[in-house]
Order: sequence, then structure tokens, then C-alpha cells
Amino acid sequence: MTTMKSTPKILAISGSDVLSGGGFQADLATYSQYGIYGFVAVTSIVTVAEHASGFDIFPTDLDIFKRQLDSLNDVTFDAIKIGLLPSIEIADLTLRFIQQHQDVSVILDPVLVFKENKDEEMSLMTAKMLEFLPYVTVMTPNLREAEMLAGLTITTVSDMKAAATVLSGLGSRHTVIKGGSRLDKHFARDLYDDGVISREFVKPIVARNNNGAGCTFASAIASHVALGVSVLAAVEQSKEFVYQAILNSNEYGVLQRLPHR
Repeated sequence: MTTMKSTPKILAISGSDVLSGGGFQADLATYSQYGIYGFVAVTSIVTVAEHASGFDIFPTDLDIFKRQLDSLNDVTFDAIKIGLLPSIEIADLTLRFIQQHQDVSVILDPVLVFKENKDEEMSLMTAKMLEFLPYVTVMTPNLREAEMLAGLTITTVSDMKAAATVLSGLGSRHTVIKGGSRLDKHFARDLYDDGVISREFVKPIVARNNNGAGCTFASAIASHVALGVSVLAAVEQSKEFVYQAILNSNEYGVLQRLPHR
């Protein structure tokens, strides 16, 4: 009798992007490319706005969010990817959930920039993100988020390595700092560090819409890890995947597509 192979399962704890470039829409699009069954616990709804930030964030009702997580208690996940956590209360529930699933690989994209102009909220959320580190397999901050989490200013690759060392000391097992275009206007430099190995991944910067690139990158890492790939190889392959997604982007965001699809 032939035993049917189980399809890997990943939970995205993410917000909804109304334009579908990022958020859980990008997460699910990524999982589908890897043949993975995706689950979602929605943390917020993001809508387009006409003020300076260009968007508004509406957190999910706390009781509804808790019920989403409670509904998933009996599912055996191969990985959990965490994206936008719009409030301390939602972050607390998420932290409690992953503490109850410590046998599952967790990929954290610590979205902090949306609170950049709210100093007190920023400070509280940054401290909360640090509480996640002992329970997280991989974290993928961008340059600004890495600065806030490590308490350092980053202007060089050496600064990125110093920040990664600080985060490793705070409990991060695998840190990927996304340099974007802030260090180099021609090349996007990402730094991987696990406390022993430090490696740069570099791709040319292209003049395309990169909305959703961060979500896609973290989800691609989660996909590879769920499929049994080592973290370092997962990061390397995900860097290529998101680069291709940017190249294929439309006016709303990146498009996830493996070469054979």
C-alpha cells in the first residue's frame, strides 16, 4: 500500500495588503510556488491612504485574532512566518502561540518601520520583538529595523556585522539583515549571520516595484526550511527567488514565480 506524502504546512501570521503586493497575499503566493499548504492568522488590514505614509493600518479585533490562533492549535505546522504585528497586544498573543510551538521553525520579519514616527510605540514594539528572539529560527530585519533592535547606527557592511553580533547575543540564532539600497545605490546587500558563519548575498538593484519583497523573502525562507533545506541555503535560494519576483513585478508589487512555473 502506497503512503501519501504529506504536504508541508506553513502558518502566516500577517496583515492583509489590499493591493496584494505584500502581506499574507504575498505569503500565500510564495507558498503555492513551493507546493506548500498555507494557513493564515490575519493581524490587520492595510488600506491605501492619501496622507504622507500612503497607508492606514487597522488591527484585527483582539478576540477575533485570538480565536484565529485557537482554531489552529491542532494543526501540525512545518514552519511559522510572522509579519506585521500592529499592536503590543497582538504581539503578546503571537509570542504566546509560538512559545507553545517550540518544535516548529519560526521566521520573523520584524516589521517596525510603520511606527517610525511614534517614539513611545516604537520603543515598546522594539522591546517586544526582542522577546521573540529565543523562540525564533530566523529573523529578517531591514537596515532600519536592525538599527532599532541592535541599538546601533548602520552605515557600512561592518556595521551590519556588528548589529548581527549584538542580535546573536540577544538570542537570534540566524539573522539576515536586508541592506536594500541604503548602503549601496547599485547593489542590494544582505548579510547572513548565525554567530559562527557570516556571509553576504548581493544582487543588482533594479528600477522595479519592490512592494512585498520583504514578505516574499521571509516566506521563501520559511518555505525552504519547511521543505528541509538548511537555513543558509534557504537564505541564498530565497534571495534569488525575491530578486526574480522584483524583476517580474507589476504596478502593485512583486510577482512570485519559480523558473519552472
